[in-house]
Amino acid sequence: MAHHQSAKKRIRQTETRRVHNKYYARTTRNAVNKLRGLTVKAEAEEMLPKVIGMLDKLSKKNIIHANKAANLKSALTKHVNNLA
Repeated sequence: MAHHQSAKKRIRQTETRRVHNKYYARTTRNAVNKLRGLTVKAEAEEMLPKVIGMLDKLSKKNIIHANKAANLKSALTKHVNNLA
């Protein structure tokens, strides 16, 4: 168990950040899955910029790796472009 005040504070900060990051990562993951499930091109084209923005924000804050965000954005764009 932590005895120093700074260690106790670090534990509190880490827990707060973990919960915050988990929320945004989960929200983005749900949006990605929803976009993948869409079959109407107009809806998908409308949703794509929002999802890309979410991914960019996560990668900027190092919640997900920048390359993972790039790979997801590429795959999602390809999916939307291939819709009839």
